[in-house]
Amino acid sequence: MRVPIFQLDAFTTRRFAGNPAAVVVLDRFLDDALLQAVAAENLAETAFVVPSEGRYRLRWFTPTVEVPLCGHATLAAGAVVLERLESGRDSVVFDTASGPLQVAREGNAYRMELPARTVRAVPALSAALGVTPVEAAIDGNNYLALLPGADDVRSLEPDLAAIARLDIPGSW
Repeated sequence: MRVPIFQLDAFTTRRFAGNPAAVVVLDRFLDDALLQAVAAENLAETAFVVPSEGRYRLRWFTPTVEVPLCGHATLAAGAVVLERLESGRDSVVFDTASGPLQVAREGNAYRMELPARTVRAVPALSAALGVTPVEAAIDGNNYLALLPGADDVRSLEPDLAAIARLDIPGSW
């Protein structure tokens, strides 16, 4: 099977800068194992796009897992749809695991609003981080830790095995 794969850099106006993502256009979603294998061969994020009744369905995979939301890969997918697939459109709506996401053309750029996530407090992540955060919270997909300063972040020596055992996959 041959399908187009686009590589785009989001958040930049220069080549080979910004945040790269692969965008794969399909007529239907393939088996998850195959999507995962394709993502493992590409960049940190691969967006899979499938046309669906005037809109598009969108899923994101890293080289190791499917993630519930990826902003830069959504912008890249929007650029592919609006520049390559349907250049007459000014916006596109993607149906995703995180709800509908719209990418709109604004001059030579693209605009998108990400869904707001509710943050709630959680017990400190001290054991996994190796430091006691000033605050710790969870937004449903990520643990968030506020440290006193940049030097504290730079000197972190987290217990990666403990982090891997956390019950949240940690994705955006």
